[in-house]
Amino acid sequence: MTTVRTTPRGFTLIEILVVIIVLGLLAALVGPRILGRVSEAKSATARTQIELLGLALDNYRLDNGMYPTSEQGLGALQEKPTREPIPLNWRGPYLRKALPLDPWGRPYLYMSPGEHNPSGYDLSTLGRDGQPGGEDEDADIASWK
Repeated sequence: MTTVRTTPRGFTLIEILVVIIVLGLLAALVGPRILGRVSEAKSATARTQIELLGLALDNYRLDNGMYPTSEQGLGALQEKPTREPIPLNWRGPYLRKALPLDPWGRPYLYMSPGEHNPSGYDLSTLGRDGQPGGEDEDADIASWK
């Protein structure tokens, strides 16, 4: 006598729909929280990079007696400037890696002497929107704030 065994061979349509609904609910609840953390992380990264660039600028000033001019820009931290005033005691590069872009892919804004810090420099980024002002991830991040 032969016995026939029947084994389940997959999921029913209802089981699949329940799993899809549960995954959708989880994504709807968790997604916005994760995306909020991404914007916070980018702002924190910008603040950290501005601090690190500030340290490199301070080292440049210690060696050369002044910060790079606005015309020389932050590139003076990587290569000895060829524009006047040419630093006499340049001991760079003052950054171990290439000059970073801000977390939104734009160069940092550098001005020396600064408008907010006339005896030093102003270093900033305009945030996600690339426009002055703004709130949250669109807010400006600056060395003088």
